[in-house]
Amino acid sequence: MDAFKSQLLLWVQQFDEVIWLESNNYQQRYSNYDAVLAVEAFTSIQTDYHQAFEMLKEYQSATKDWIFGYLTYDLKNDVEALSSENFDGLRFPDLYFFQPKKLFLFKGNTVEIQYLKAVDDELEADLESIEGMNESKSHSRHKSSQDVKIKLRIHKDEYFEKVTTMLNHIHRGDIYEANFCQEFYARDTEISPLETYLRLNEISKPPFASFLKCYDKYVISASPERYLKKDENSVISQPIKGTAKRAEDVEEDKKLKANLLYDEKERSENIMIVDLVRNDLSRTAKKGTVRVEELCKVYSFKQVHQMISTVKSEVESSTHPVDVIKSTFPMGSMTGAPKISAMQIIEKLEETKRGAYSGAIGYFTPDNNFDFNVVIRSILYNASRQYVSYSVGSAITAKSNPLKEYEECLVKAKAMREVLEN
Repeated sequence: MDAFKSQLLLWVQQFDEVIWLESNNYQQRYSNYDAVLAVEAFTSIQTDYHQAFEMLKEYQSATKDWIFGYLTYDLKNDVEALSSENFDGLRFPDLYFFQPKKLFLFKGNTVEIQYLKAVDDELEADLESIEGMNESKSHSRHKSSQDVKIKLRIHKDEYFEKVTTMLNHIHRGDIYEANFCQEFYARDTEISPLETYLRLNEISKPPFASFLKCYDKYVISASPERYLKKDENSVISQPIKGTAKRAEDVEEDKKLKANLLYDEKERSENIMIVDLVRNDLSRTAKKGTVRVEELCKVYSFKQVHQMISTVKSEVESSTHPVDVIKSTFPMGSMTGAPKISAMQIIEKLEETKRGAYSGAIGYFTPDNNFDFNVVIRSILYNASRQYVSYSVGSAITAKSNPLKEYEECLVKAKAMREVLEN
């Protein structure tokens, strides 16, 4: 199956619209598929933030089929009276979804292939050409990535000043917590998106990896976080707050994990966001159905230990799936509490428009279910502009120490930096 997946990923590089979602066989309770590939748009929707959720709602209702795409963080401006004025080197549309002509659903040892009627006569030829794919062919097509020189959008001293400003807002009572992010970038740089994805995924093996290609725009993601999933009338959110590095030594690693579990600051960060998520979910939930299934549980990934909580709710069958997303967007783990004040302060202090970073990638099914990740631990690339970017952030609370926050950002950035700078 792994060989087939590799061939498939090589084969799809010829298409303009590709979304590949990969769980890396990570054992988790709420998974439908091990991997999903959507390729080639039959219909699509692309828009800026203005009335974006309304347009998505219409598109999803009219299509009544699988649709795949992304939501950028800046759709906050559609939900609230906010704006995004910061520098944008990537220039991604605020929202993009497409109805794929070709769909591959992986589960265990089987792959289910669904082709739209318009193209179902292409299946045999496609399978032949997929099976003919091999690494040597691909390398003749893709130049290997050149040396990438990563720059910082916010330098260390400036970062400390900004975190101190954030702490002043907290001490004044404007906010309790805010997720403050910084960008690392490279200009005039060409990378091989697929090669970069394969290397990043190999380093991290996360449960919500994704490779997205939308013409000249790419998201190469090793996300460990689920944003939101709807399964019939159940809605599940799994915010991450709290990070610790891994250690080679088993005993040392256990100690780091235990320290995270009992870290007062990390727990308070997580609990504040759980409260915010409960509040967001309650907007569409049936009365009395919002509950915390798991609080501050520590999970281990290849690069880091993470503290994750699981919050669930039930919605009426008549509730539109897009309304469930709109009422919780952007996700609390990437904003802060209270949400609107946090987003206003973030906008002033950050130097970059977030775009797809800290947005979501995922899909809707024909029966109104959906599943979306949070776009973190991700490399974003605009091939036409030759601009490569990755951002990392951490939650600032009253107990934050600017140096520790800076170090946490570097831990999160490690895999992306390693992949890009060899």
